[in-house]
Amino acid sequence: MSNRNIMLTTTLLLLLGAAPLLGACNTTAGAGKDISKAGEAIENSANRNAP
Repeated sequence: MSNRNIMLTTTLLLLLGAAPLLGACNTTAGAGKDISKAGEAIENSANRNAP
């Protein structure tokens, strides 16, 4: 196997390995926004019901 083939194979494997991690960024960011909104709703409810 030539050096070029080894480099191409290594690069392909690294890109394939990184693809799920890069795709998860949007999911994680979306989950963070949802959790933040839920926290705000709980805080607003607590403020409305405070004595």
